[in-house]
Amino acid sequence: MIRTETSLLFVIVVAAVSYVLIITEKVHRTVAALGGASILLLFGRYFGLIPKEKFPSEIHFMAEAVDWNTIGLLFGMMVIVGILKETGVFEFLAIKAAKVSNGDPWKIMLLFSIITAILSAFLDNVTTVLLIAPITISITKSLKLKPVPFLIAEVITSNIGGASTLIGDPPNIIISSGAGLSFNEFIINMGPPILVALLVTLVFIKFAFRKDLSQKPKNIEKILQINEWDEIKDYTLLKKSLFVLFLVIVLFFLHSKLNLEPATVAISGAVLLLLLSAKHIDNILNQVEWSVLLFFVGLFVIVKGLDVAGLLDMGARAAVGITGGNLAVAMFVILFTSAIASSIVDNIPFTATMVPVVQSISANPMIAAQITQVGGNPLWWALGLGACLGGNGTLIGASANVVVAGISEKMGYPISFKEFLKYGIPVTFITVITAGVILYARTFII
Repeated sequence: MIRTETSLLFVIVVAAVSYVLIITEKVHRTVAALGGASILLLFGRYFGLIPKEKFPSEIHFMAEAVDWNTIGLLFGMMVIVGILKETGVFEFLAIKAAKVSNGDPWKIMLLFSIITAILSAFLDNVTTVLLIAPITISITKSLKLKPVPFLIAEVITSNIGGASTLIGDPPNIIISSGAGLSFNEFIINMGPPILVALLVTLVFIKFAFRKDLSQKPKNIEKILQINEWDEIKDYTLLKKSLFVLFLVIVLFFLHSKLNLEPATVAISGAVLLLLLSAKHIDNILNQVEWSVLLFFVGLFVIVKGLDVAGLLDMGARAAVGITGGNLAVAMFVILFTSAIASSIVDNIPFTATMVPVVQSISANPMIAAQITQVGGNPLWWALGLGACLGGNGTLIGASANVVVAGISEKMGYPISFKEFLKYGIPVTFITVITAGVILYARTFII
C-alpha cells in the first residue's frame, strides 16, 4: 500500500469533492465520477499515488482499477435486454400484470418486488433489474402511476434477494473465492436471515410508499379490455431472444465449473443474439446505458485511489481492532462496518479489501478457537450481509441502484440521490439489524 500523507490527502480531497457533487447533484453523477477519476489520473503520479515501479502508466492504473467483469456483464445484458425490448414482450408483461393485479398499486408493487427478489437470487441483481425496470415503467405509465416508488422498491428487494446466494450479488462471489465457500453453504447460512429481512422490508415498503399506493390507477378498464398478445410485435425475434436469455442464465449457473467469467457469458450471449436477430448494430447500441457504464468506470478509479492510498485498509482494520478477541463482537463490527462502507463506496471493491482482513481475524488464536466451537465462521456471513444489504443505503451503494437510476432517467423519470436516501437509509438499518439478530441466534444460541 502507498500511504504517504501527500497521496492520502490528495485522494481524500478528490473523492470527497466527487461524492459531494454526486450527492448534491450539482453536476450529473457520471460527469462527477469521471471528473474525479480524471484528476486522479492526471495528477496521481505527481502526488505519489501512481508510483512508476507499480504502474508503468496511468492506463495500467485504470486497467487495474476498473472491474471489467462488472462492466462487461452490464454491457452484455443491456444489449440482450435492448433487443428483447423490440419484441414488445415488456408491454405484454405490463398489461398481464395490470390484469392480474386488477390495477391495485400495492398488489403491483408487491408482485414485482417478490419477483425481483427471487430472480436476483438465481440470476444476479443487475441482470434482474435490467429486465424488470422497463416492464415496471411500462405498466405504471399505462396506469398513470408514478414509476419511481415502484423502481425504488424493486432495487431494494433486488439487493436483498441477491444476498441470499453465491451468484446473486458480486460481493458473494468475492467472498466465496476468498473463503472457499460452496453454493449450498451460502443458501443455508444467508437464506434464513435474508428471508426474514425481505418480509420485514415488504412491510416497510407498504408503509413508506402508502401515499403513492393510495393513487387510483387510470385507464384500468381500457387496459383490461386489451389483448396482451397483440403487443408482441415479432414472435420470431422473441423466440430467439428467450432462447439466448435462457442459455445465458444456464451458463451463469455453470460459469464457475466452466471457468467462465459472468461478463464472458453475457457478452457472448449478446453477440449470439445480434447474429440471430440481424438487427442493425447502431440501433442496438443506442439502447445501451452508456452513462451508467462510464459512471462505474469513474467510480472504480476513485475507489482504487482510496485503496492504493491505504484508506480502505486502514479503516477496515481500525474497525475490527476493537473486537478484543471476541467472535460475537467481531461479527457485529464487520457487519455494521461493511453496511456503512458499502453505502458510501461500491460494495465490490470494499468486499475485496475486507476479505484478507476477515482472513486475518479468523486466524487469530482466540477467534479461531471460538469459530471451532460454534462449528462455522460467522464472520464471512457478516461480511456478505453487510456488503449486500448496505448497498441499499444510497443510490451509489450497489450496481443495481445505478443501473435502475440510469434506465429511469433515460425514460424521463429521474431518481434523485436524496429521494433514494430517504428510503435507503431506514431500510438498510432495519434489514441489517434484523439479519444480524438472526445470524447471532443461529450461531450462538440455536
